[in-house]
Amino acid sequence: MRPIETRLEGPILLEPRVFGDERGFFLESYRASALAEFGVVDDFVQDNHSRSRRGVVRGMHFAIRAGAASKMVRCARGAIVDVVVDLRRESPTFGEWEAHGLDDENLRAVYVPIGFAHGFCVVSDIADVVYKQSKYYDPEYEREIAYDDPDVGIEWPDGINLEPSARDREAPLLHDVADQLAFE
Repeated sequence: MRPIETRLEGPILLEPRVFGDERGFFLESYRASALAEFGVVDDFVQDNHSRSRRGVVRGMHFAIRAGAASKMVRCARGAIVDVVVDLRRESPTFGEWEAHGLDDENLRAVYVPIGFAHGFCVVSDIADVVYKQSKYYDPEYEREIAYDDPDVGIEWPDGINLEPSARDREAPLLHDVADQLAFE
């Protein structure tokens, strides 16, 4: 696998080596030693899998304090626009976002370190998103910011009717929770 340059410092977009023929393909979606070469040394403890239909937006989620977790995200079926937002208050890119297309053709993955909110929007008819976490999910530490926060200004895909959950629809704006963020 090889890293692809991103604008924000911290997240890493990864492109796997794919071995394919007329029967299909093979790739390594996770290899600790290869990731360590890029500075990713997290011990992932939980795998998650979500299936969503076109237009579903999930995010922007993150965990705080003892629940803060990094993630390794990929789209195993379909296509998504995957988004990260820098929540590190002392970062020169605090509040800025970056998006990457992840799908079952480019087979890329995104490493989302602690200190970033994460979310995605489904742009295919259906999408299966799988991701690893470095901490176990604990709702006590789970937080979110609004996916449509005008100050953050995420440019979600045009022509798609976004469908957030009630939780995501009611999420606070970044400036309303910024003082509670202790990410470095």
